[in-house]
Amino acid sequence: MTLYLDYTSPSTQYAFDLNTSPLFKKDNQNYINVLGVEQLNTLDNVSLLDIFLSTNNIVEPHYHQNAAELVYCISGAATVSMLNPFTKKIMSYSITPGQVANVPQGWWHYEIATADNTHLLAIFNAPTPEVVLGSDILYFTPANIMAHTYCMDENKWKEAIAPVQPTTYIGPYASCDQNPSTQHMQYQHPYIQHYQMPYTAQYRPYWGYR
Repeated sequence: MTLYLDYTSPSTQYAFDLNTSPLFKKDNQNYINVLGVEQLNTLDNVSLLDIFLSTNNIVEPHYHQNAAELVYCISGAATVSMLNPFTKKIMSYSITPGQVANVPQGWWHYEIATADNTHLLAIFNAPTPEVVLGSDILYFTPANIMAHTYCMDENKWKEAIAPVQPTTYIGPYASCDQNPSTQHMQYQHPYIQHYQMPYTAQYRPYWGYR
C-alpha cells in the first residue's frame, strides 16, 4: 500500500500519544487503547492495540477480518489461544515479556492474562484493525436461527445467552459472580493443544563501556 500524502502540509502527523485514544475501558487495570490511521495519518499498513489486563481477564473471542495480529508481551503474562481452521484445534501459547504469538488473518482467537499488570501490544498489518466480536455474534444472531440451525430449544438458548452484553471486549463483566478460581482453567480436551514458550534469560543489551 502506498500513501499519497502532502508531506509539507501542517496537518500531516508524525507522532501521537496513545494514552489519549481509548478503545474500551473496563476499569483502571483492564483497558485497551487504539492507534490507526485515523489517529496518526502517516501510518501506512500498520496499526496497533495497547492492551492492559489483570489476572484472569480475557480479551473476548473474536477475529480480525482485515489483518493478521502479532501479540507481543511487554509485561506480565498471557495465554494467546486461536482456532486453527485447518486442523479444527485450539492452539494455546503462553507468552511472557519479550515473547510473541502470531494470529493469522481471520482466525478466531482470544487472550487471557495469567498475571497482574499484564501489558500486551497487538500489531496489525492494516491501517485500521477491524474486528468481529464473539459477544456481538451471540447477541445479534436471532435466537430462532441458532435454535433451528443447531437443533436447540430456543428458550434455553435465550436463557443461556441472556447475560451476554454486546461489544464486551474484556471479560468477565465486573458484576460476574463466577468463582475466580475456575475462570482460567486449562481443560484437557482432544481439540486443545497447549504450547509453553521455551525459557530464555532476560538480559540487558550491552552498549559498551561506561
